[in-house]
Amino acid sequence: MFSTRMEKPADSFYRQLPKVELHAHLNGSLSVATMEKLISRKPHLNIQHSMTAIHKGQRRTLDECFQVFKVIHQLIDTEEDILMVAKDVIGEFAADGVKYLELRSTPREETHTGLTKRKYVETVIEAIRQCKQEDLDIEVRFLVAVDRRNGPQVAMETVKLAEDFMVSSDDVVVGLDLSGDPTVGHGKDLLPALLKAKNCGLKLALHMSEVPSQKEESELLLTLPPDRIGHGTFLHPEVGGSQSLVDKVRERNVPLELCLTSNVKGQSVPSYDKHHFLYWYKLGHPCVLCTDDKGVFSTELSQEYQLAATTFGLSREAVWTLSQQAIGCSFAPDHLKEKLRQRWVSLQAQASGR
Repeated sequence: MFSTRMEKPADSFYRQLPKVELHAHLNGSLSVATMEKLISRKPHLNIQHSMTAIHKGQRRTLDECFQVFKVIHQLIDTEEDILMVAKDVIGEFAADGVKYLELRSTPREETHTGLTKRKYVETVIEAIRQCKQEDLDIEVRFLVAVDRRNGPQVAMETVKLAEDFMVSSDDVVVGLDLSGDPTVGHGKDLLPALLKAKNCGLKLALHMSEVPSQKEESELLLTLPPDRIGHGTFLHPEVGGSQSLVDKVRERNVPLELCLTSNVKGQSVPSYDKHHFLYWYKLGHPCVLCTDDKGVFSTELSQEYQLAATTFGLSREAVWTLSQQAIGCSFAPDHLKEKLRQRWVSLQAQASGR
């Protein structure tokens, strides 16, 4: 069993930088401390830390990454687990200087514990409410996730659930995520559910072009169009995508959620300096740095900013701009976006000692 230590924390500049996290899977964001609590609650599962995190210098195939999630799901099967996990994750993002967070998760049911999909979402919303009551310095919203592996019928049911909560959750549920193993299924089967979500006012954050074989699917999904794209690893022609895909993304000005450590450790990108962040950043296209799964990939958002800065030679001013621009890519209501922008201006003035 390898070390469960977090990789070296980011420099204080990146930790203190106010940040926006728009691509964070709840169950993939569990820290070592939270995993220890879950493992101690369920010793009969005999789960080791080494099965739930990918550390420095390690790589995993996409399939192995999804196996990690199966292990984590075994540990989270009650409302009590979900409440604890969500509160821990929100608290850790806040401690890392994240001021606005959009969590995403697929509603799950567990017949042996009585957990229903509706209760799952309600419990995440309750965790967000409790964190707000406890005056944590972070605004949190929730994206209900459709797992593409579960097919069109379940996707439609999930959209209906998300629509219900969009209306009843006091602006906490703001959108829909499409995720899951990209090698399973085809987006065309999920199009009716995604269209329904869009038509009822849910914002769409879709995992797209995670693997090279998704070119046709990406063309199709861009007709919606999505409000944000997760990863978009193989959109551009230099890695087997197409200029047509790039043109469509740029015409629609769809922001990209980019996750450096996740892509390198998950082997979809060969190295940090080859990450597609640079391709889109040089085009001036809206890019948002994200963690994806901070627990599984042993990272924090401050580390992702430091990695981008050191790898691509970004000045501190450029880093502030990148962070601030992420506000406009969020699904936050306009009044909250304005409040966040004012906060950034104030914090930057403090940081520069004016």
